[in-house]
Amino acid sequence: MMMKNDIRWDKAMYTTNTYNVEGLNGHAYAENGISVETSSPLSDEPGTNPEQLLGMSLCTCLVGTMEVILKEHHINEQAKAHAKISYVKGKGRYEFLVHAQVCVPGQTLPQTRALVSEVENRCCVSQLLSGSDNYSIEAVLDWE
Repeated sequence: MMMKNDIRWDKAMYTTNTYNVEGLNGHAYAENGISVETSSPLSDEPGTNPEQLLGMSLCTCLVGTMEVILKEHHINEQAKAHAKISYVKGKGRYEFLVHAQVCVPGQTLPQTRALVSEVENRCCVSQLLSGSDNYSIEAVLDWE
């Protein structure tokens, strides 16, 4: 398989390679990074699954991006993110439903909504998901 001929690959600030060569019940790993045991979300076998990995990736990117935004706004708080991922049978295929919640302590709900609007447009993982009807994000004062 060939990558798209896109010069952005040559100008990347960071690139990683990740692998899974054993299937759903095995291991996934990042080159020079973590290795995690994987399993189906529908089994009792130990290990993480794609839903958990997607949720952790989204939460980490939302919080990391929000840290930059809060610094730009001179807000000295630590944002928190929560993601709920569901595996559902859609129209003839299986799909993920993804709902993220972001809160910023010390901020009102309108202030948090404005910050979440910024983070939604700047977080790389959120940008990847944003074209899907299965993705939503909201500002909250605390977890619901």
